[in-house]
Amino acid sequence: MHGKLDLGKAKGLKQSEIKKLNRLLQQRIPKDKIITIELADSVAELSHETGYPLSLVVNRRGQVVNVTVGQPFEVNMPELRGVRVGPGRLCGHRIIHTRLDDRKQSAEGKNNDKGDHNEKKGDQQKPSDGSESVSKENLQCLARNRLDLLAQVGVNPAGTFSRSKGEQSKIADVVHIAHLLPGRDAEGKLWKVMPGSTARRAQDEDFEELISALEQEFRTQAPGLAVAEGEERAYLIGLVSDGTDAWQVEDDLDELARLARTAGATVSGRLMQTRQQPDPKYFFGSGKMQEVALHMQELGSTLLVVDQELTPSQKRNIEEVVGVKVIDRTELILDIFAQRAQTKEGKLQVELAQMKYLLPRLIGKGDNLSRLGGGIGTRGPGETKLEIDRRRIREKITLLEADAERIGTYRDVQRKRRINEHLPVVALTGYTNSGKSTLLNALTKSDVFTQDKLFATLDPTTRRTTLPDHSPILISDTVGFIKKLPTSLVTAFRATLEEVSVADVLVHVVDASHPNVLEHISAVHDVLSDLGAVDKPMITVLNKADIVRKEDLAWLIAQVPNPVIASAKIRFGLGSILSKIQEVISEVCPERQKYSA
Repeated sequence: MHGKLDLGKAKGLKQSEIKKLNRLLQQRIPKDKIITIELADSVAELSHETGYPLSLVVNRRGQVVNVTVGQPFEVNMPELRGVRVGPGRLCGHRIIHTRLDDRKQSAEGKNNDKGDHNEKKGDQQKPSDGSESVSKENLQCLARNRLDLLAQVGVNPAGTFSRSKGEQSKIADVVHIAHLLPGRDAEGKLWKVMPGSTARRAQDEDFEELISALEQEFRTQAPGLAVAEGEERAYLIGLVSDGTDAWQVEDDLDELARLARTAGATVSGRLMQTRQQPDPKYFFGSGKMQEVALHMQELGSTLLVVDQELTPSQKRNIEEVVGVKVIDRTELILDIFAQRAQTKEGKLQVELAQMKYLLPRLIGKGDNLSRLGGGIGTRGPGETKLEIDRRRIREKITLLEADAERIGTYRDVQRKRRINEHLPVVALTGYTNSGKSTLLNALTKSDVFTQDKLFATLDPTTRRTTLPDHSPILISDTVGFIKKLPTSLVTAFRATLEEVSVADVLVHVVDASHPNVLEHISAVHDVLSDLGAVDKPMITVLNKADIVRKEDLAWLIAQVPNPVIASAKIRFGLGSILSKIQEVISEVCPERQKYSA
C-alpha cells in the first residue's frame, strides 16, 4: 500500500529531513503491537530534529499509510473523514504522534548521568507528570474519527541519539495511549487515557487483544451506536441569539424534528447554544461544534440538521468538523417537497426551488477542471467546471420559470371560466398539518390524501360543494405554510399560491390544540402578506376543538377574525363553517348569489 506524506504547514524543512519523513512510510509494525521501540525512537528523533510534531496513521496490518507534519487533528485523510462503521466497530486506523516537550533542560545535566542505563533499567523508567497528557483537541480527534487508539510519544529534548555500545536512546520519552469507551465515564468523558509508560512497555501491549476486547465491549454495552442500513440518524442544532428566547428555539427544534421524521430520518439528539449571533465560520462557536461532532459520533448520527439557513462557507466548514452530511432547514423542507410532489406541476415547481437554492452553493475545484479552447481569446484557464455548472443551472432555471409561467397562464384560464360561471372560490389556508385536507374531505365528501405529517399534501386540489342555500362554491386546498418558509419556495410556488391571492374568501384553518397556536397564526399572516392576500375576507376555523379545553377556546376566539369552532376529524361544526362562508360571500360578492344550483 502506497502511503502519503503531508507536510501540512511546515516551512523550511531540509531535503534530508523530507527524505527521512518519506522513509517513515516504509515502516511496518507487527500486527499485535501498538508501537515498537524503533518506531518511537525514529519519530521522536525526527520530530526533535525538525521542531514539528509528527502524526503517523497506521492500519491494522501494521502499515504506515500517512505521515503528517502536524497534530492528529490536522491529519487530512479521506479514510478518517466521515467514517461510519457498523455496530461495535472502530475505524481500523490508529494514530501515533509526537508531543514536543518545551521544558528547558541542560543537555549535560542529570539526564546524561543516566545515559548508561541498560534496557532493563529503561523498562523501569517512571512516567513523567501530567505535562505529557494528551491534548483535548487530539482526544476529540480520537472520538470524532472513531480511531482504534491514539499513542502519544513524548519527545525529550535533553535525550541522546546515540545507540552505540548497547546504549538505549532516550529521545523517546513517556508514551500515553488513549482509546474510546463504549459510553461516558463518571466524568462524562468518551475516552480513557492509560497511565504513561516507556516505549518498551507500550511495545509489550497486545494490540489485537486490546482492540478485540474494546469492540466486544462496544457491541454489548453500546447497542445505540448501530445504524440500520439506509437509515439516516439526524442530529439537530439551534441557536438562541439576540431577539429569541430559549423556549422559542426549543419549539423550533421540535418542529425541525417533525420535519426530519417526515423526510424519513430518525432523530438521535439535539443541542442548543446561546450567543449573540451565529458564528460566521461554524454557525456555533468552534468549541461547541467540536462538542456536536462528539455527540454525533457517540450517537451514531449520520446527518446534521441546522435550524437556520447556512451560508455556503458555513456548510463546508461544519462538514469538515463533523465529518457527515450537513443540511439546513431550507434544504430539509425542499427534500420533503420533492418527496410529496405528485403532479408534473408540483415536481416542476420543486425543481425550480431546488435549482435556485443550489446556484449560490456550487463549489469550484480550481483550474484543473477548466475547459480549454483553441485560437485567439480562448487560451488560459478558460471556462471552469464551476462556471459551466452555474451557466447550466441558470439556463435550467430560465426554462423552468418559462414552464411555471405557462402554469400561471393555464390557471388564469381556469379562473376566468369560474368567474364566467359565477362560482365563488374559497381557499383553505393555514399552517402545515393543521387539518386543511381533512376539512376539505369533510366539506366536499372527497378522498384527498391525508396523514399526520408536515406537508402531507403538496399539490393543490379544488372540489365543488354547495352552501346551505344550495348555491355552489369551489373549495381549494393549498400548500401549508411554516415558520421560516424558504423564499425560493414561495417564489417557485407563486403560480400555485396565487389560488390564495385570487380567492374570494380565505378559510384560515388553525390547529387550536397546538401550544404555540398564536405563533402559527402569525407565520401564516406573514406569508399571506408576502402574497398580497392578507386583507382578503377571512374566516378562522379553530380546528381540533374536540381536544381543547373550553376556556382555551374562549380565549382563542377573542384573538382571531370570524372564528368558527370545529373538528374536521369527527365532522363537528361543518354546518357552521358553510353558514359562515355563505354569510361572508353574500357580503363580498352579492352578484354571485344570483346563480342557483
